[in-house]
Order: sequence, then C-alpha cells, then structure tokens
Amino acid sequence: MFDTMTVTKAGGALCGAFLIFLLGKWAAESLYHTAPAAHGGEEVAQAYTIDTGAEAGGGEAAAEEGPDFATLLASADAAAGEKVFGKCKACHKLDGSNGTGPHLDGVVNRAVGAVAGFGYSDAMAGHGGTWDPETLSAFLEDPKGNVAGTKMSFAGLKKPEDRANLIAYLQSLGG
Repeated sequence: MFDTMTVTKAGGALCGAFLIFLLGKWAAESLYHTAPAAHGGEEVAQAYTIDTGAEAGGGEAAAEEGPDFATLLASADAAAGEKVFGKCKACHKLDGSNGTGPHLDGVVNRAVGAVAGFGYSDAMAGHGGTWDPETLSAFLEDPKGNVAGTKMSFAGLKKPEDRANLIAYLQSLGG
C-alpha cells in the first residue's frame, strides 16, 4: 500500500503546501507592513503628529487651574446630571431598593456605608464619614484609588463638571 511513489507524492504535497503558506505570509507582510521603512538611514516622519504639550512642561499646572468644586457644584445642571446617572443605573437604583450597589436615595450627606441590608466591602464599611459633595466627588473621580478594596468596579468620572452635575441631580432628589 505504501510504496515509494505514494511516499514521494505525500512529501511533495507537504512541501507544496508549505511553499504556498510561505508565499501567503510574504504577500501579507508586504501588503500590511507596519514597521518604519528603511530609507538609507533617514528618519521617517509620521503623516501627522498630535501635540500633547508633554515637551512644553507645565501641562499639569494648567490642567489643575480652574474653578474649585464648590463653584462647579453651585453652577451644576441637575438635568445634565440625570444623563450622567445613566452610567450608574446598571448597579444603583433610586427607588429605595438595593441592586448590585446600594440605593442612592438621599446619598448626599448620608453616612458612608449606612444602607441597611447591603453587603459593603470591609474597606467601605470601615471608611466612616459622610457623603458630602466633596467626598462624593473625590470618590466618583477614582473609586478604587479613593477607597482601596471597594467592590465598586466603575472606573470613575474624570470630568469635574460631570461629577458636579451628578451630585446636583442626586441632591435634587432629596431623600
């Protein structure tokens, strides 16, 4: 059954398949080449650059300038905060019942970790204090960085205006 001709044909088929594979690889690499082209040692410029201000320095100082949070909260828009609350709806409710996270009825100026019947993480239960607007803003900016060990997996709201609008919305609900 396995004579010399059959083994020769099988070997030829393997070599042919391997050559087709290598030809396809070569064609794909030349078509989708992403490495910088070698132009006799010349540096190749990108088609466009985005100025991030990293070389200028002082970018952090300019970013930190601006109104303080109390000023932002005073001019916050509760209607815009309701839209921002859309990011919170997956885990938090406003009807007094707990979801994945505790309900947010009356959360502004409520004691931290004080919703009865909700299983807080040890870090949040032992946090203490109250959810005043400044504390809420700091927590909403970076939950895991503010309370290490919290169960809240949300990345945070980086824009101070969004945090102020959300807190104004939560204040407008009372509780």
